[in-house]
Amino acid sequence: MRLKSRTEGVKRWRIATLAAVLSLSLAGCSAEQLSTGFLPSKPGLTNKTESLINLWNGAWTAGLAIGVLVWGLIIWCVIVYRKRKNDNELPVQLQYHVPLEIMYTVIPIFMVGVLFYHTVKTTDELWDTSGEVDTHISVYGKQWSWDFNYLDEGVFYAGERIALTGKEGDFNRLPTLYLPVNENIEFQLHARDVQHSFWIPAFLTKLDMIPGEKRVFHVTPQETGTFVGKCAELCGEYHSEMLFQVKVVERAEYDAQMKKLRDAGNVGERGEEFDRTYKPGGSY
Repeated sequence: MRLKSRTEGVKRWRIATLAAVLSLSLAGCSAEQLSTGFLPSKPGLTNKTESLINLWNGAWTAGLAIGVLVWGLIIWCVIVYRKRKNDNELPVQLQYHVPLEIMYTVIPIFMVGVLFYHTVKTTDELWDTSGEVDTHISVYGKQWSWDFNYLDEGVFYAGERIALTGKEGDFNRLPTLYLPVNENIEFQLHARDVQHSFWIPAFLTKLDMIPGEKRVFHVTPQETGTFVGKCAELCGEYHSEMLFQVKVVERAEYDAQMKKLRDAGNVGERGEEFDRTYKPGGSY
C-alpha cells in the first residue's frame, strides 16, 4: 500500500508540473499573438496578410486536431489492449476490415485536398499581378546593401553597406524604402551580383532576386508605420548586414521624400549598368 501511494504521488506531481508549465507558457502569449499564429504581422496590414494568416492558422489547427486524435487513439490502444500480467494468450487476430480501410484512405485524401485547394487559392492571390498599379518601384539587391528606384517619380536611393559593430546603432542609418499607404505597389526585383532575397517580415512576403531576371509582385500597404526589411538569402560574408527599413506613409509625406531625393541630385535610375559583370574564366 505504501508503494502504491508513493507511485500515485509521483504521478500527481508530474501532472501538476506539466499543468504549471503549460499555464506559464500560455500566460506569456497575448490574444493578438495567438490570433495571428505568432506571425510577425496582423490582418489588414497589407491586402495580403489576412489570407496568409488564415491559411497558416487553419493548417496548424487542422494539424493539431489530427495529432490529438491520433495520439489519443494510440494511447487508448496501449492502455486498453496492453498485455496483462497473467495473460499468456495471443489476442484475437483481425484483418481486412474493408470499411475501416476505405475510411482511412478517403479521409486523408479529402484532408490533403482541402489543404491543397486553400494553399493554391492563397498563393494565387499572393502573386497576382493583374491589378491596376499606382506606384512602380524597382529594387536592386547588391553585396551588401540596396538600391531603390522610384520609377514614376524618376528618382532613386543608392544604399551603402552599414557595418555592424556589435553595439546598438541608429536604425535610421539603414537604407529606407518609402511606400505610400493604400496604393497598389508593383515591386520589380533585381540582383546586381549574386542571388539575394527581398523580405519584409511584417508583409509576410518574400521573393528571391536572381541575377539576370526581373521578379515582380504587387502589394497594397493598408497601415502606416515603420517596418524591418532584410535579405533572406545567404549572399556572402556580410549577408547579415543587408538590412533596410520600410516606411509606409501618407501620399503627402511620400511626395515630400521624393522631392528630397530630387533636390539631392538623385534623379534618374540606377539600372543594370551598375550590375557586376561576369567574365569568362570565373572573374568579375
